[in-house]
Amino acid sequence: MQCFVRKNLTGESMADSICKVIETIFFPTKSNLNKQADERQYFRNFAKNFDGMKCNYHTHCTYCDGKEPIEAFVKQANEIGLNHLGFSSHAPVPNENDFAIEENRIPEYVKEVHSFQENSNTQLFVGLECDFIPGMTQKFDHYRNEYQLDYIIGGVHLVRPANDERLWFIDGSKREIYDAGLDILFNNNIQKAVTTFWEQSFQMLEEEHLDIIAHLDKIKMHNQHRFFTEEEKWYIDLVDHALSLIKKNDVIVEINTRGLYKKRCDAFYPSDYILAQAKKMHLPFIISSDAHKSEELNLYYNEAVQKLKSFGIDQLVHLDGNHWKEYDI
Repeated sequence: MQCFVRKNLTGESMADSICKVIETIFFPTKSNLNKQADERQYFRNFAKNFDGMKCNYHTHCTYCDGKEPIEAFVKQANEIGLNHLGFSSHAPVPNENDFAIEENRIPEYVKEVHSFQENSNTQLFVGLECDFIPGMTQKFDHYRNEYQLDYIIGGVHLVRPANDERLWFIDGSKREIYDAGLDILFNNNIQKAVTTFWEQSFQMLEEEHLDIIAHLDKIKMHNQHRFFTEEEKWYIDLVDHALSLIKKNDVIVEINTRGLYKKRCDAFYPSDYILAQAKKMHLPFIISSDAHKSEELNLYYNEAVQKLKSFGIDQLVHLDGNHWKEYDI
C-alpha cells in the first residue's frame, strides 16, 4: 500500500492578565506576597474562574504524535485552570506510520490517564481520535467498547480514492505532500479530490458512532486559496450536506485553533460560513486546541470564544458522565 505521509504565541489569557492586576494592587512587595500566600491564591483562583468553564478534549501525547507525556499536559492543565482535559491519541491505522498509537498500547494509555486523576484538580477524560478510511479502519465502537473510552473524535486525515488503496495525506506540515497526492491520485482534479474528502466524511458520519467531528473543513489547510475557493457552489453544497448529517446524527462540531497558532491556515476550522450555518441549525460546539505540546493547551482559546460569540453562539458542551451538557461562555 502506498501512502503519501511524511516520515517522519502563547497568548496571555484574560485570567492571567487579571491575576497580574490583582497581584499588583493587593500584593505590591515580595514580602507582602509571601505573608499573604493564601489570600493571593484566592484571588488567582477567582481570576481563573472569571473566564468561565474551560475544556479541551483534543490532546495528543507521546502515545501517538504528541511531543510530551501525559503528565506534562495534566500539570499544565492544572496550572492554567482547565476544568476538563481529554486525551485523544490517534487511533491505529492500517498503514505503517509514526503518528498513531499501536492497539496493544491502548490499555496502558487509558490506565496512565486515569492514574493522574487523584492528584489533579482538572477532571481527566480519555478517548481516541479515530481516522475513517473506507474499507481499511476498525469500527469506532470497537475502541469505545473494548477500552471503555469516554468519547470518540472522528476525522479524515487520509483520503482514499475510489477503487484505490493509495491514500492522500491532507494534514501535516508539508504542503508538497498534499500537492503530490493531488497530482498522482487525482490528476490535479481539485474538485474530484475535495469531493472525495467530503464524501469520506459523509460516510463516516453515516456509518460510525462518534461524539465529535474533528477540524471539519481541514481540506482547506494546504489549499491556501490556490486550487479552489470556499465560495464555489459545488463546495458549499458539500459543506451543507455535511452539516445536515452532523445534525441528523447528533455530532458535536469543534472549533479547532491549531491551524492558526501553527500558521498553517489563516482561519479557524471550521470556516465562518460553517459557523453561521451551524448557529442556524443549533449544532453543539466545543473548542479544541488539538495540542501536541502542553504549552498549546489553551492557545487561541479566547479568540475562539470571541469568534463564536460574533455569530451569536454563546454555549459550548462539556462531558458529564455519559452525556454532553451545555454551558454558557
